[in-house]
Amino acid sequence: MLVFFVGLFILDASLLSYSKNFGDGVLKVAFLDIGQGDSIFIESPTGVQVLVDAGDGQYIMRQLPKFMSLSDRNIDAVVGTHPDKDHIGGIPKVLSHYNISWYLETDLYRETGIQDEIYKILKTKNIPMKNPIRGDILDIGGGAYVQVLFPDRSTDDFESNTASIGLRLVYGQTSFLLTGDMPQAVEKYLSYLDGDFLESEVLKAGHHGSKTSSAPLFIDNVSPKYVVVSAGLNNRYGHPNKEVIDILSSEGAEILKTYENKNIVFLSDGKNLEISYK
Repeated sequence: MLVFFVGLFILDASLLSYSKNFGDGVLKVAFLDIGQGDSIFIESPTGVQVLVDAGDGQYIMRQLPKFMSLSDRNIDAVVGTHPDKDHIGGIPKVLSHYNISWYLETDLYRETGIQDEIYKILKTKNIPMKNPIRGDILDIGGGAYVQVLFPDRSTDDFESNTASIGLRLVYGQTSFLLTGDMPQAVEKYLSYLDGDFLESEVLKAGHHGSKTSSAPLFIDNVSPKYVVVSAGLNNRYGHPNKEVIDILSSEGAEILKTYENKNIVFLSDGKNLEISYK
């Protein structure tokens, strides 16, 4: 069961009474190999499932069955971080094939036709939609929760990447920072707001490792042990950028790439991380 908490942004996690009692289960976070795009599958210690982005639609339906039983037709929440095709292009297929409890997206609308298709399915299947805002917390069960770091205002006049939803997934002493295609300007803004609170074991590199993201100040605040670059092999954008890789490497982070490692799976018991490839 999903529970949304809305209110002031709380920096002291010990004040979050619903996140104190960690379950005996394991948190699974899989960065899916879907070519040039993003898609992250999350399963909480109690079995709640969240999909963040779904690539451009070519590969998502091949990858999800690797992490869900063939009889499982339910996903608790789907998040579209921002309305670019390489992030939400596969969401209509997911919404059509699975029973979805919630759809979350930024309030930025782009006339590409993909969002219109999404809205049509949401209406047909009576799926509720929410525009998450900084301060929202999604309790996904067993002590795991997702904090919304950005946006902190309406994004209806933003450039698409700037509107990216920024999420921090926390389970015990382990955490994951998911930034969509968030540009350096927003990364720096969050650094000034949150500082070392951004520290996370795992960072999904912004914008597939493009030089438009991964500001040194931000990377220093996050201080990741692992950085996942979600990109396609020999993509035409040159992602990831060599300068970005150098910045990440200088922080001592281990860099994992979907086009080399395929599906990158992290398992957390709340204290330790285990990595596998599928």
